[in-house]
Amino acid sequence: MKYIDEFRDGELAKTISTNIAMEVCADKNYNLMEFCGGHTHAISRYGLTDLLPAQITLIHGPGCPVCVLPIGRVDHAIKLALEQDVILCTYGDCLRVPASNGLSLLKAKARGADVRMVYSTTDALKLAQQHPEKQVVFFAIGFETTTPPTAVIIKQAQALALKNFSVICNHVLTPAAMHAILANEGGAKLHGFVGPAHVSTVIGSRPYEVFAYDYKKPVVIAGFEPLDVMQAILMLVRQVNDGRAEVENEFTRAVTREGNLKAQALVDEVFELRDEFEWRGLGTISNSALKLRSAFAEFDAERRFGLQYQSVPDYKACECGAILRGEKRPQQCKIFGTVCTPENPVGSCMVSSEGACAAHYTYGRFKDVAVMAA
Repeated sequence: MKYIDEFRDGELAKTISTNIAMEVCADKNYNLMEFCGGHTHAISRYGLTDLLPAQITLIHGPGCPVCVLPIGRVDHAIKLALEQDVILCTYGDCLRVPASNGLSLLKAKARGADVRMVYSTTDALKLAQQHPEKQVVFFAIGFETTTPPTAVIIKQAQALALKNFSVICNHVLTPAAMHAILANEGGAKLHGFVGPAHVSTVIGSRPYEVFAYDYKKPVVIAGFEPLDVMQAILMLVRQVNDGRAEVENEFTRAVTREGNLKAQALVDEVFELRDEFEWRGLGTISNSALKLRSAFAEFDAERRFGLQYQSVPDYKACECGAILRGEKRPQQCKIFGTVCTPENPVGSCMVSSEGACAAHYTYGRFKDVAVMAA
């Protein structure tokens, strides 16, 4: 198919791989963090690390929205579903995220809660229209990519004067997380970022300029296909070799500097910044997430049901936090691939296909555990 197969051409991948190998410096290390779950998935699926020289290390960042969701936020949804007799709806991956007391939304459903998977925000709104006798709560998650659709249904709910629809807003912001990573000690060891794809179609390339100018870390925005990622790595290698720190856009077919101004305006109309928000693995980050503006307060489930957030520590044996910070690889978690698998996830990184642990396990990258241990 045009625009897909041409970005999966094996011969071109070998050519880019050869160019990368020719341009890396033998006495330099290139620690590059991809900040997008789609990139993590592509890297594992196509075995891109096998095409790179030893000097390049790809580090998985907190680019999976399901993975960065803290246990306390999932507990909110479970509490509503079990105790408030609501219809709780959300995207499929969220249903399996482990929460407190061995529960998940899927297990809450097994206990009798009315939990439903939706494929789009409009599905959630339709449920509220179809069940006027029930409160319908949409558990909204995601980075800037999925925020505009949530804004759309909130405005539609207001226009329809729906009294039985509300949203638990868990929308988080990519640049804030990148700031948090660089503020951490490990951030000093990074030499550049492979910038997110879908997020950048919404916010544009401008928000990353601070990382190039203030932190002196190059950023190359890349598409999701394997050749996109390989080309972005080559561009980062060239920047590091030249001592440059710029924002470059490999994904020019979809991303501009300004981004989608209409989507940005819609989000700004419905949402405002939270003072602080807890991320799994990164802790509490100021101005890193969104909440509904007062004009839409009637659709805020946290206000409607008086939800009070409580932080909950991760399972002790789970290394999701360190993996999300880029401090550890999935294979370095003691329960990876044994106790924790996609069929029985202990940590959130094993739930979504965009999670680093799930991607490594699904495409057999876990098989190098024996080699590492030898």
